[in-house]
Amino acid sequence: MTNSVIEIENLTKDYGEGRGIFGIDLQIRKGEMLGFAGTNGSGKTTTIRHIMGFLRPTSGSVKVDGKESWTHSSEIVKRIGYVPGEIAFPDLSTGTEFLKSQAEFLNVSNMNYAEYLIEKLQLDPRAPLKRMSKGMKQKTAIVAALMANPDIILLDEPTTGLDPLMRDAFLEIINNEHKNGKTIFMSSHMFGELETTCDRVALISNGKIADVADMNVIRNRTEHEYKIEFNNEADYLKFKQSGYAVVRDQPQYMQLTVSVSNDETSELFKSLKGKNVKFITEAVYNLEKHFKNVLHEEKENSNNVQ
Repeated sequence: MTNSVIEIENLTKDYGEGRGIFGIDLQIRKGEMLGFAGTNGSGKTTTIRHIMGFLRPTSGSVKVDGKESWTHSSEIVKRIGYVPGEIAFPDLSTGTEFLKSQAEFLNVSNMNYAEYLIEKLQLDPRAPLKRMSKGMKQKTAIVAALMANPDIILLDEPTTGLDPLMRDAFLEIINNEHKNGKTIFMSSHMFGELETTCDRVALISNGKIADVADMNVIRNRTEHEYKIEFNNEADYLKFKQSGYAVVRDQPQYMQLTVSVSNDETSELFKSLKGKNVKFITEAVYNLEKHFKNVLHEEKENSNNVQ
């Protein structure tokens, strides 16, 4: 991809005994927000540290704007707004001192945006770094990462430690960065965060990319699932023979989940007229459900091979 800002090709970091990342291929396009989902230990942080040039790959490569990360790490760290998964501050007394030192490192002379972020996140940077709560440390790291208005933003579980209100404030900030054309790569184990912000979301499982989901496809699906429960067995059995694609059948509850296209929805409700329906509800298809299906299929295929 010629417009890729970050190119990860066949990236492997093998720690032995099946630990690490293996054959990762990802391209993050200019102006795109790509989410990175996976459980703890799946390889999210290892991948992100390779982008920053902090780790040398066993094989494969990572390039940022065409430059190999490991070789050009000192240059890359100044160009990327980075919030690490584990925050370790230098030996400075207060958040204010840290942010000033960060501004000097990044050649930031205008602190207007930093002050806006501080206010938005309700941060008091005068607090001693060593006494800061997890949430305060997280806010300080976010301000430090974004204060130089970088074109590339790398976020490793950035909302860890933030309360719900501050999480919403952060997501508003990052959505604005995205609208302003920034290239953003954000890892999270919270599907809802990725679903509301990202263009695409990659799922990493056991150190390998299991799927890359296009959020437009997930948000605008042409198929919908409806869960229907009947009050009597006769209606349940009659509807079961109607020809709709049955996704799940629970005869003990006289309940069916059917999949219908947008064009079939009105026909579905017509076919339920005159039947004694206890309830009908749409089973919402979201990112979490999509990835659960992907992992289920992966497991089924693995079992079949064995």
